[in-house]
Amino acid sequence: MKKMLSLALAGVMALSLMACSAQNGGDSSENTSSPSSSQSSEETPESVTITSLNANKEAAELEVPYDPQRIAILDMASLDILDALGVGDRVVGTASTSLEYLQDYINDDIANLGTIKEADLEAVMACEPDVIFIGGRLASSYDALSEIAPVVYLATDTELGVVESVRQNATTIASMFGLEDKVDELMADFDGRIAALSEFAAGKTAIVGLVTSGSYNVLGNDGRCSMIGREIGFENIGVDANIDTSTHGNEASFEFIVEKAPDYIFVLDRDAAIGTDGAKLAQEIMENELVMGTDAYKNGNIVYLAHPAVWYTAEGGISALDIMLQDLESELLG
Repeated sequence: MKKMLSLALAGVMALSLMACSAQNGGDSSENTSSPSSSQSSEETPESVTITSLNANKEAAELEVPYDPQRIAILDMASLDILDALGVGDRVVGTASTSLEYLQDYINDDIANLGTIKEADLEAVMACEPDVIFIGGRLASSYDALSEIAPVVYLATDTELGVVESVRQNATTIASMFGLEDKVDELMADFDGRIAALSEFAAGKTAIVGLVTSGSYNVLGNDGRCSMIGREIGFENIGVDANIDTSTHGNEASFEFIVEKAPDYIFVLDRDAAIGTDGAKLAQEIMENELVMGTDAYKNGNIVYLAHPAVWYTAEGGISALDIMLQDLESELLG
C-alpha cells in the first residue's frame, strides 16, 4: 500500500514539474526550435534608424518601419536595389519608367505615381505606403511627401564612387528588411570588373560628355558618368576640376575637342535617354568634319554609351551598374 502511494505521489510531482516547465517555456533547446509568438514579436523591431538625405540634401538619421509591406517608389535606383534584394513584391506604386529591366513594375496592379521629376501626391497618398523612396530630382518635394510616410532619399556620392555608393545604399535599404547579408553576394564581381577596366584605362586621356539639343556638353568627375574618370581611371581632360558639371555639363565647341585631342571620347545621348521627340541621334551630331579629323575618331575610340537612359536616370542601382559596366566592357575590352 505504501509502495503504491509513493508511486502515485511521484506521478503527481512529475506532472506538476511538466506543467511548470511548459508555463516557463521549457528548456533552452525547446525555445530555440519553437519560439513563442510573444518572443518573436519582441525580437523583431517595429522600426529601424537609417542614414538618409533630408530636404536640404544633408545626411540625417531617419526612423523607418522595419520590414515595410507597402512601398512607394519615385527613384529607379532604389527600385533596382529593392528588386535585387527580392522584396519588389512590396511595391504598391511607382514612377513611370522606360527601363526594360524594371518593366515588371509597370502594370495595372501597381499605382502610377507620376515621374521621377514630378510626383502625383494624391496617387502617393492613395496607395497608403509605409515608406517612400525618392531621388535627387524630387528633393524639393521631400517635405510634402514626408507628410504621407517616411521618405528615404539616397544618392550617388561621386567622391565615394559609384560602386561604393551602390554598396552603401544597398546596405541601407537591406537593413530595413534584415537582408544585409545579401548585399555582398549582389556586389561580388563589380570590384574585379572595375579593376580590369582600370588596367585598360591607365595612361589614357578622355573627354566625357552628353549630347543634348544638338550640342556636346562636357562632364567632369562630379556628376553623371563620373565613374569613367574617377573609378575606371581615364584622365578626364574635358573640364577644369573646379567647374560644376554635375547637372547637364558645360557646352563645348567641337574645336575644343580637336584642341584637347583626347585618346577617347565618351558620349551619353541625353535626348535618347529622355525620349526627346524629333532629336538627332548623338552619332549624327558628333561625327562631323571636325571630330572625324581627330585620332579618337580615326582609331575607333568614340564610345557611344549603349544604354543612355540607365546612365542618365538610374545610376545607383545594382542592375544599372551591371549594364553600365557592360557598355564600357563591350567597347573597351571587346
